[in-house]
Amino acid sequence: SADGGRNLSLDSIPMGLPMSDPTAWATAMNNLGMAPMGMTGQPLLPDFDPALGMMTGIPPINPMMPGLGIVPPPIPPDMPAVKEIIHCKSCTLFPPNPHLPPPATRERPPGCKTVFVGGLPENGTEQIIMEVFEQCGEVIAIRKSKKNFCHIRFAEEFMVDKALYLSGYRIRLGSSTDKKDTGRLHVDFAQARDDLYEWECKQRMLAREDRHRRRLAEERFRPPSPPPVVHYSDHECSVVAEKLKDDTKFSEAIQTLLTWIERGEVNRRTANNFYSMIQSANSHIRRLVNEKAAHEKEMEEAKEKFKLALSGILVQFEQIVAVYHSASKQKAWDHFTKAQRKNISVWCKQAEEIRNIHNDELMGIRREEEMEMSDEEIEDPSEMKETEESALVSQVEALKEENDSLRWQLDAYRNEVELLKQEQGKASRDEDTTKEQQMKLLQQALQGMQKHLLKVQEEYKKREAELEKVKEDKLKVETLLENLKEQESSTSRVCACSQEKECPVEKTLSNSPVKSEREVLLVGIISTFLHVHPFGASIEYICSYLQRLDSKICTAEVEVLMTRLQNTFRQELSGVGASLEKRWKFCGFDGLKMT
Repeated sequence: SADGGRNLSLDSIPMGLPMSDPTAWATAMNNLGMAPMGMTGQPLLPDFDPALGMMTGIPPINPMMPGLGIVPPPIPPDMPAVKEIIHCKSCTLFPPNPHLPPPATRERPPGCKTVFVGGLPENGTEQIIMEVFEQCGEVIAIRKSKKNFCHIRFAEEFMVDKALYLSGYRIRLGSSTDKKDTGRLHVDFAQARDDLYEWECKQRMLAREDRHRRRLAEERFRPPSPPPVVHYSDHECSVVAEKLKDDTKFSEAIQTLLTWIERGEVNRRTANNFYSMIQSANSHIRRLVNEKAAHEKEMEEAKEKFKLALSGILVQFEQIVAVYHSASKQKAWDHFTKAQRKNISVWCKQAEEIRNIHNDELMGIRREEEMEMSDEEIEDPSEMKETEESALVSQVEALKEENDSLRWQLDAYRNEVELLKQEQGKASRDEDTTKEQQMKLLQQALQGMQKHLLKVQEEYKKREAELEKVKEDKLKVETLLENLKEQESSTSRVCACSQEKECPVEKTLSNSPVKSEREVLLVGIISTFLHVHPFGASIEYICSYLQRLDSKICTAEVEVLMTRLQNTFRQELSGVGASLEKRWKFCGFDGLKMT
């Protein structure tokens, strides 16, 4: 229409949607936290490398990335979510009340690309639904029901978030106000098997990519394998034999020879060749012995140099210590200050400690040399004997080599027998160990039960002691109640006698400080309580005792009663300053004399 103004560019396809404000849709998408122009997003697989079987060029994971199935973050509070009227060709969408809470949605299924749309007008068609929701992205399929709802499947996951933005909008077909042409849209996530299957395939592909990446990293850090040993042949045998004669290539050739012998390449045809190679390997023993002797000689020379240098260092240390000692004598010592004397004494101690350490090291070297010299003296006569018997040994070596092969075979058989015995022994030991472990567990359980029983017994004894205390308190209370009853009987007798007397006596009684029988009982109980406490008691202590008998007694009532009876109770102050305390004492015996 002519009032439409400008058209929005979605997926680079001009849709020609008339709106009340040209930037209404852009504002809505910005409030949702999405880019207003790139509504279709990036493709899931921008490029795929078939040689590696993995995706390349994937950007870092972002909560707003398409295809991750993550709900976009909430709208910040400082940005007002302004939803405006959206005009389409056949219908108009009116925004909900901005003060109402956002519409509720179910939990988002993984890989969700399908939405449920409810509240459609009864006269709504698939064409109208397509017209409204194709603004959110490419629609793959629409499944409409007869009961005013439908399911819409989009091409990408991020399009579902744009469709949820329309939830709560009121839709009106054309300019009609009929109920069948109006409705309130409710958009929610829908669970579809196709979406779940595609999401699982994508997760498997990502897992394969991760495994491949980890395998490449492991292979990068794996140490290189040793070079393979060539198979035996006459040509390779001649090459190895030449290498065995060369000192620089001996280690490589001897490894090849060892591998061939372990593989079982020795037979009647190749025995002579292997014997010649073994013989050439044996010729290197003299070279190795000479090298060892040369290294030992170098080590001895280095030891001598070290010993000479150490002895020179010790001489210098002795000279430095002598300087410190001469400076510590009284002739020079008196001329130094306290700080200088302290530094000289500290330096002297340090120099003596270092000198002693180096001296012990030099003495240790000399002891080792003496021990070596004594060992050589002991070995000298044996060397003389060896030179005499060398002729006999050379004759016996041939026989020893023949016997060695037989011994090795016997040792192999013995080792197999011992291994079998050890396996049987291990089985029996394992059974014994399991039994021992079970016994230990049972012992630990018994110990735990014994500790628990001891705790229960201790608690039982404590409870018995508490019960005995309660019984004693109960007996005391009963005795006090009996005393109170006796006092009540005596007071009743006194009252009877007083009734028989004349009127002046009645006037004096009416003027007495005790006004009721309850106060008389209180006076009796308080007097017996204070009689037991000759040093007095505070009003709180007295009231706590009385409240055990009657919880309705208050402190003010007791204090007023005791102040009225000045000849029976006396208040005294004890302590000084913050520890000042008021105490009530029983003075009935003294008050009787005064009255």
